[in-house]
Amino acid sequence: MSTVAEKGGGTFQGIKLLLCENPLPPIDEAIAAAQAEVPHGNYYTEPYSAPLRQLISEQAGVAERHIHINAGSELILRQLFERFGQQVHLLTPTYVLFPEIAQRYTETRLLPENDFAFDLDDLVVPQGTTLLVIVNPNNPNGGIFDMAALPKLLRRYPETRFLVDEAFIGLAGQSVAQLVPEFSNLLVTRTLSKAHSLAGFRVGYAILPVAIADDLNSHNDAYPLARPSQAAAIATLQHEDAIHKRGVQLRAWTEELAAQLRGMGVRTYPTETYFFLADFAPHDAAGLAKELFVRHILVKPLNNAALGAGFMRVTTALPEDNKRFIAALREVLSRLQG
Repeated sequence: MSTVAEKGGGTFQGIKLLLCENPLPPIDEAIAAAQAEVPHGNYYTEPYSAPLRQLISEQAGVAERHIHINAGSELILRQLFERFGQQVHLLTPTYVLFPEIAQRYTETRLLPENDFAFDLDDLVVPQGTTLLVIVNPNNPNGGIFDMAALPKLLRRYPETRFLVDEAFIGLAGQSVAQLVPEFSNLLVTRTLSKAHSLAGFRVGYAILPVAIADDLNSHNDAYPLARPSQAAAIATLQHEDAIHKRGVQLRAWTEELAAQLRGMGVRTYPTETYFFLADFAPHDAAGLAKELFVRHILVKPLNNAALGAGFMRVTTALPEDNKRFIAALREVLSRLQG
């Protein structure tokens, strides 16, 4: 599936159980901050979003020169792959963008029989790898990696750059951003589209070695964010306690949804986020998605040949929408089972 489909349903009017969009709206403080900036839309932000860089610097515990901000983390990921993605190693299944933009790639497969868990101590980096990507928490299964082995890997493979995509770190997992000043081969990317509910505001950032951050900043628009986007990002990051509470609620809805699927005979896999993998075998996930689409429900079949046709990634919606999804799915499965 292309990254366009990955982004969500666009103008789709119905229930969306896709990954990239948090079902909860931005927090009230972010909405108010964005609204307050609209009348000043005739002015640029500060160069390189200086107030936001300062706040990220304080929260991440790194100097401002390590930070690059752009209009969404996908732009940053593309920039990094363009520079360092000659030979990429992926832990798969992974975010669909990475196989698309890598010039060449090898893979270490995460196995369903292990619930997609993997010990990074066992990771072997193929010779010639220029960029190794770890998504933590991982997309599409929502599991987390124990990052304690990362410093050893960084020292063992000094010629390989390690990109840790922390798109969902606001929900779970151990950040490694504080290690960036110590290791010249560590790159960390983040977005405010997920736990922080700001997908439509397009705010992403990276914590990088100074030379790389300087290079990206000098080759990018000095004003990458609209004023409302910058204001919403600052207000949201100033209320991480509220984001954490919302994450707990999202996890509870996710666990309830997964339990309902298991009650219908569907296998689900462990997650630490607001999405999870489900195996509908012997049913075809793509066929189920088509049946659900005509019922105004948008879901994501994984379309991963190595795993099988039954795999689907499911994201929690709001509880009332989850109920409609379960009812529609029962109807579809009952008809297919005769």
